[in-house]
Amino acid sequence: MKFFYGPKTCALASRIALEEAGASYEPVRVDFASGEQTKPAYLAVNPKGRVPALVTDRGVLTENVAILAFVAQSHPEKKLAPLADPFAFAEMQAFNSYLASTVHVNHAHKHRGARWATEESSFLDMRRKVPETMAASFRLIETEFFRGPWVMGEAYSVADAYLFTVTRWLEGDGVDVAQFPRVADHMKRMGERPAVQAALAGE
Repeated sequence: MKFFYGPKTCALASRIALEEAGASYEPVRVDFASGEQTKPAYLAVNPKGRVPALVTDRGVLTENVAILAFVAQSHPEKKLAPLADPFAFAEMQAFNSYLASTVHVNHAHKHRGARWATEESSFLDMRRKVPETMAASFRLIETEFFRGPWVMGEAYSVADAYLFTVTRWLEGDGVDVAQFPRVADHMKRMGERPAVQAALAGE
């Protein structure tokens, strides 16, 4: 498999999962600084022009929610998701979908305002709102969604890789993770996992 990623992007979540699974893959860095994601060569891999993208023998998968599920299901012996329980698996997918559709979108308003508006004043307003919306999302995660000691409870899952990735954005978004002690503890413990350290070193 080939795994296309960009440093400091959400692709870290899927890379952690690949490392946890012990999957055989070739990492391919996409240079966002030079706009490589907009060039024909990469658009032939992922027409969305974003990362992550995972090239498999059956085709290309994009989006963390899909790749995380694929990695977990492809390596059942690693127990990276509650595969035997359809409801629990759906709960995990609901959490991951929240990170993708709400938390990541909140974060993107800091630097990606052009996706939603054209006026510079609108971009400034979006950036001002980011600390508030990110804090609100993590307050919900801290109090309602996070079961502990891992996202889904006693068992580690690919949802933990995704939460860790997004939590790393808080400081840059003007939010002190210390106000969410359970999430802060999760971030610390995640940083101690060999797979996480390997994924970060690969960046």
